[in-house]
Amino acid sequence: MEKVLLLGVMLCCINDVSAATHSLKYFITAVTAGIDFPEFTIVGLVDDEQFEYYDSKIKSAIPKTEWMEKSVEQQYWDEETRISRGEQQVFKASIGNLMQGFNQTQGVHVYQKMYGCEWDDETGITDGFNNFGYDGEDFVVFDLKNTRWISPSPRGLYTAHSWNNNQAELEHRKSYLTQRCIEWLKRYVSYGRSTLERTVAPEVSLLQKDPSSPVVCHVTGFFPHGIMVTWQKKGEDHYDDVEQEETVPNEDGTFQTTSRLTVKDWQTEDYTCVVEHKSLEEDIVKRVIEREIRRNQDIEMRGPSMGVIIDCVVGVLLLALAVIGVVVWKKRGAGYGKTNTSDTESENSELKPAVKA
Repeated sequence: MEKVLLLGVMLCCINDVSAATHSLKYFITAVTAGIDFPEFTIVGLVDDEQFEYYDSKIKSAIPKTEWMEKSVEQQYWDEETRISRGEQQVFKASIGNLMQGFNQTQGVHVYQKMYGCEWDDETGITDGFNNFGYDGEDFVVFDLKNTRWISPSPRGLYTAHSWNNNQAELEHRKSYLTQRCIEWLKRYVSYGRSTLERTVAPEVSLLQKDPSSPVVCHVTGFFPHGIMVTWQKKGEDHYDDVEQEETVPNEDGTFQTTSRLTVKDWQTEDYTCVVEHKSLEEDIVKRVIEREIRRNQDIEMRGPSMGVIIDCVVGVLLLALAVIGVVVWKKRGAGYGKTNTSDTESENSELKPAVKA
């Protein structure tokens, strides 16, 4: 079965996604024991909204949206649970094989798979991806256009070469990504169309720990996922001293993100944070001036209803990732998709690192 994978560019970067584009993504994460995180998780997302979840503690596949819960029978979840338990055993063996191949006997190690597909319901254009990562780095990536595995890292050369010797499996992988995954994506979109195609406008705040700290443009509560957050200086686009964070989910199904501006002259120069989103008739423009900025003391005086405490903005973003059970690849990846139909991961049985760099 094809079940999910890494958190790549689409969640690690702020980007503008076409309203007509739908995506099905699966993230599978296996970690060694010893940390306060399930040893195995599967997260399924449609249009970046989590709709399905499994982990090694609950040992059951469960719905994460009302529309999914209402649209399928219990038999669907029973089958998903059976397949997920099988994947759990495969990934447990795989992470052991990788540790042995890299002469690792202890420590925390992470093995991930990201796979899925995208479909533009206006043009009919489709795409697919299937990537593996180990300890925060790309390991092997499926080249859909050329129907072969490639390794961005010397560590995965042996595995890529081995998998490329199985032509039947390569064609099966391509068929899944270009046909079966798209079929299930269309089905899921039909189940949740009213929810997936809604728009919710973002709330934008300027936050700052103290007058000498970076100014944070915090954007939250928006849907869909695609958004653009940029800075301007005196009306011109400004890219220097800017750090954009991941777009991550809130517990209510909306999203949040932040962008940081690290400058000392914000009081004497004309800086603005500009937010573009599908839900907005006009862009939201926040001018960086004293009365627009919220600081820790302001939030503490007004109470928790003010929202995110500045010191914890990054922590909140990381917590949101933990809520959906996704461990982020340190190195930006790409890819995603899955179905409830079994699609055996035959490649895992030959998973080995490159013997030489």
